[in-house]
This record gives sequence, structure tokens and C-alpha cells, in this order.
Amino acid sequence: MHPGIWVLEIKYDNPMTNWVGVIGRHTLKSLNHLLELLAFSCRIIAILFKRPRQGRKLVLKFSLEQIYFTAVQALSVMIFIALVTGGILIMQLAGHFAAGESKYVLGKVVVILIVRELGPLFTALIVILRSAVAVTAETSYMTILGQLDALELQGIDPFYLICLPRLIGITASMLCLFLIFDTVAIFGGYGIAWAATSIPMENFLKETFKALSAIDITMGIAKAVLFAFIITVTSLYHGFGIKKDVTRIPRET
Repeated sequence: MHPGIWVLEIKYDNPMTNWVGVIGRHTLKSLNHLLELLAFSCRIIAILFKRPRQGRKLVLKFSLEQIYFTAVQALSVMIFIALVTGGILIMQLAGHFAAGESKYVLGKVVVILIVRELGPLFTALIVILRSAVAVTAETSYMTILGQLDALELQGIDPFYLICLPRLIGITASMLCLFLIFDTVAIFGGYGIAWAATSIPMENFLKETFKALSAIDITMGIAKAVLFAFIITVTSLYHGFGIKKDVTRIPRET
């Protein structure tokens, strides 16, 4: 290039190449996030099988505290939601299955919707709104303030003292809230439908329990346990993996 002469260089970017690069980066980022979450889950599961003898009283204490916060303090909200859901659902279904020969079908539909689907789903939503955000915020502050590093310096595994009680407490709470939701939704919904409408509800509870099988209960419990594990692991993962910046806590929660 001669001095005093400006040369304009024009670069031609291939839009297809740019899109492929963006998709590839997002795919690799998502895959890396999934693998990190899987490794985090495996480490928590490994703690369950090790069963160290030291610190069991602390783990039990923290687990009970988590159960109190997640289950006991959420009972009023859960009962209200179960009553409203059960009442509306049963009244709507009973209007369509008013014939005597369809009462078993009504009971089966109620079992499928409440026990298999709505019970685990609404319980998971309550736990996410109440406990998941709190667990993420709590562990985020512990990470930023260096409390987790301090535990490791003292020879204490944070996964044993922090993660295990949360997993036990939230799983137990999910099971309890799930059973309470199903019971209140069925009995309370029946009571609301019987008191608020003129729809014949004779033998409704009998047909509902006749339609209820061990598979329905097992599927509901399995979903509740799976949701509890996913909620706990995801919350702890974001809390443990936060960068040393307090302003990132709202984004992680």
C-alpha cells in the first residue's frame, strides 16, 4: 500500500455460515450445561450411597427444617388450591357424566386427572415457587460469601451438609403435599359439588376408589419424586455455580 492511499476492504459474510455458527454455539452450550447438571446430580446421588456416620444429626436437623418450610408452611395454600381444583373439576365432570351407568367413568377420569396429572403438577409448582427460589438464593449467597469454601477447608463436604438435607426435605415434602392435594381435591371437591349443585353424587366416592388402582398411585408418587429430584438438583446447581457477583442472584433464581 502506498502512503496516502486508503484502501476500502469489504468482507462478505455468508449468512448461512453465521446461522450455523450460532446454532452450533448454542447447541454446545446447552449440551455442556446438561452434562454439568448430570455430573452434579451424580455427585449428589453418590452421597446417598456413602452414608457417612459423622454429621447425621445435622443432616437430620436441616432436613426437618426444610420439610417445615416446604411442606408445613405451604399447607394452607395447597389445601386452598386443592379445594378449588377438585370442586371445579368434579362439578364440571359430574355435569357431563350424570347418568348412573357413567359413574365409574367419572371416577376413572377424576383419578387420572387428579392423582396422575394435576396432583404432581400443582405440588411441583408450589414447591418451585416457595422452595426452589429460596434454595437457589440461599446457596448463591453462601457461594458468594465463601461459606462453601470455608466448609471444604474444614474438611466438610458441602454436598453432604448442604445438598443432602435439601434433597431429603424437598422429596419428603413433595410426597406429603401430593398425598394431601389428592385427598383434599377428591373429598373436598365432592363436598363442594354436593353442596353447591343439584347434580346427583350418589356413590361417587365409592366409584372413585373403585377406579383407583395401585398403578395410579405408583405413577403419581413416581412423578412427585422425580419432580422433587429435578427441582432440588436444578436449584442447588444454580446456587453452587453462581459467579462471585451478588447482582447475578436474581438471574439465577
